[in-house]
Amino acid sequence: MSGGPTARAPAAATPSASDMLLTVHSVDLLKSKDGPNRREHHTDAYFSDKMIIRRGQTFQMWIEFSRPFNPKSDSLQLQLKLEPIFSRSTGIHISVPLVDILEDGRWEMKIVEQKDKRVRLAVNTLPTASIGCYKVTVESFSPKGKLLFPCSPNDLYMLFNPWCEDDAVYLDDESERKEYILNSMGRIYYGTEQQIGTRTWNFAQFEQDILEACLFILERGQVAMTEWRDPVIVSRMVSALVNSNDDYGVLMGNWKDSYEGGTSPTAWSGSGDILRQYYKSSGKPVKFAQCLGIPTRCVTNFNSAHDTDLSLTTDIYIDEKLEIIKDKTSDSVWNFHVWNESWMSRPDLPAGYGGWQVVDATPQEPSQGSYRCGPTSVSAVRNGQVNLKFDTPFVFAEVNSDRIYWQKKPDGSFSQVNVEKSAIGQCISTKAVGSDARVDITHLYKYPEGSWEERVAVERASRFGSKPALYPSPTGNDVSVEIVMDGAGPRIGEDAKLSIVLKNKSSSQRTASLLYEVMVMYYTGVLKNTVKKDQITLTLKPQETKTIPLTLQYKEYMNHLVDQGALMLAVTGRVNETQQILATQFNFRLRTPDLIITPQGDAVVGKELTVKITFQNPLSQVLRNVLFRIEGLGMQSVRKIAYGDVDKHATVTLTEKFVPTVAGPQKLLASMDCRLLTQVHGVADIVVKPK
Repeated sequence: MSGGPTARAPAAATPSASDMLLTVHSVDLLKSKDGPNRREHHTDAYFSDKMIIRRGQTFQMWIEFSRPFNPKSDSLQLQLKLEPIFSRSTGIHISVPLVDILEDGRWEMKIVEQKDKRVRLAVNTLPTASIGCYKVTVESFSPKGKLLFPCSPNDLYMLFNPWCEDDAVYLDDESERKEYILNSMGRIYYGTEQQIGTRTWNFAQFEQDILEACLFILERGQVAMTEWRDPVIVSRMVSALVNSNDDYGVLMGNWKDSYEGGTSPTAWSGSGDILRQYYKSSGKPVKFAQCLGIPTRCVTNFNSAHDTDLSLTTDIYIDEKLEIIKDKTSDSVWNFHVWNESWMSRPDLPAGYGGWQVVDATPQEPSQGSYRCGPTSVSAVRNGQVNLKFDTPFVFAEVNSDRIYWQKKPDGSFSQVNVEKSAIGQCISTKAVGSDARVDITHLYKYPEGSWEERVAVERASRFGSKPALYPSPTGNDVSVEIVMDGAGPRIGEDAKLSIVLKNKSSSQRTASLLYEVMVMYYTGVLKNTVKKDQITLTLKPQETKTIPLTLQYKEYMNHLVDQGALMLAVTGRVNETQQILATQFNFRLRTPDLIITPQGDAVVGKELTVKITFQNPLSQVLRNVLFRIEGLGMQSVRKIAYGDVDKHATVTLTEKFVPTVAGPQKLLASMDCRLLTQVHGVADIVVKPK
């Protein structure tokens, strides 16, 4: 370690050892990846040679002096400084004294071994310390004076510690700590509730420069470093800084049909390349919360509502002809929405609301003047406690709002004609601990649909909304309507076949007029245009169930699809005898093909491995400017292959070579992106053998 004293002792004729200044010659922070500090602090996976530790835990270091250390006359002190580099916010200065006995909950250090001119120190850190990059200075004292030894440029990176019981992010299950902190590969779910797609995602939290990038982004938040000790504040900062809506964050949201000047979100397969691009564009040395030590998992909510008026309901307005009034229906339902959950205590809330917290870095509404969402207690959402911070009303509406249909009356006002109480928030999903299986965690966000507890939560929440008196007596409902899809659903390039099923539950005949409309939409629920529309008149005998088949031909939608092949079938109607309004919506997607990744032979560390990647174009159209991305298998950057054009129904085979660097189970990810076809990806599990 480089550095030197800031003062020198004058030459003496024949001084004894105790009469000399105590000069620090070198400092060894024992920072190697396979050393005791990195192993014991669970930071040995970081692809870095820096000193990375977790707060609330002791670390060790060696100091070599100009002479043997004399405990009776000499002393030591560490100075740790956390200072902003790119802003003028206030820093932190910590003095760590030398003591005989270490006590928990104090910044202290103790000599645990002495060899000639060298001493080994055990240094206590606080479980409430601010995370960040600390500058380290050794201060030595002797009867002849004081000397300072700055350890620059070798800094100390301190992270949150889920292994420490006194840390606010403590998680008591080792298998969960491995999954939510140490696992760099996760799963993201997309599509619709009946067609759940899966893709593997590289969080890249241990890759080179990613930790520095995360800390740099935190500093952009203009929050005092004294607040960096609190995971609640840090995660709220992350939510704001990852999006660029109002603070020049990492990613700019785009829900249009073109990604010119940027990258389609379906083309990414990991977080590392995103952060590295941000680092390059910022000109500064740059799974975010995971990287900083907060247990985190990705969660997908299907049929995710976007409530724009704080009514805590999803409102759809129809006219006298039962057609949707598009310019008034501002609330939308996204096919799916992905956010993160982070684990932490919530001392700012009543007891019982700690644990998993929603942190959404792609919010669609501002919160306290900035585009951010969370941390929101999942328990508070489940119980309808929308008065608890942060942003609980918005998250509640995403997962448990009622979808209410309002019909325009002749006088211009609107009346409530139908309520769907279980349409929003379906199949809320996350990756299982220790496997690639999908786990349904809907029960953590709400009680079973229709149960007494769930209705109480909805009505409790609605009292805080902009329409607190929304729940009159339900209208008659002796005729039901639902939409059914066969199997896993249609593939892109093929006809889509669905059915409208009506059931007369009364003992009398019913006649009804239906209007159905198939619309192409963005996965966010924003409609693009209508591709098919028709009216149906039918008669239902008492207790009869009638199925109406519906086919959407490829030629009807082929020129209208947007980024993720999402469509919506909306059905509205009226029962003539009772004037009951029938209304339902069904989101579905056109499934895309997978990339098939096939290793050729065994994978061995240091040995070249050939891999074949196969893709077949399912469309009767030429794919232009096809781009493949490959990452994983220990690579430190994404490999991009600009393939060019792929003819209609053609098969492409790429042959790529890799040299694995790390033994053990690995994943190789690949994705394909072009204007006409997105969300095409594949993953291979590869066990790399040691040399």
